[in-house]
Amino acid sequence: MYDHIGLKVKNVAASVRFYEAALAPLGLVVSGQNAEGAGFGPPGAPALWLNKADATGASAHLAFRAATQDAVRAFHAGGLKAGGKDNGAAGPRPDYGPDYYAAFLIDPDGNNVEAVCMKAGG
Repeated sequence: MYDHIGLKVKNVAASVRFYEAALAPLGLVVSGQNAEGAGFGPPGAPALWLNKADATGASAHLAFRAATQDAVRAFHAGGLKAGGKDNGAAGPRPDYGPDYYAAFLIDPDGNNVEAVCMKAGG
């Protein structure tokens, strides 16, 4: 649905550690990085860009599709280990939909980051 997303981050290295750990279970990797930013996405196709900024402004909500519920749980565990804050453990979210299974983290800059699997028993 989207071509790419750009987020302002205060600390590129801390944000890369967080996103690298949280997104690896979803098949998303660092496609390029320097002191001013980094790109994440499927190998060779970055679509999430982290850009260094002195101030990050209002927070954003990002939701990433996960192939399985195991990947949602791994996203949550990896993000916590890399410095993210829990904003909702992996589990069903029947108020969002009958097959909605998700986990939520707050990244180093205060953004709400979600992984969601919408396969029954997935």
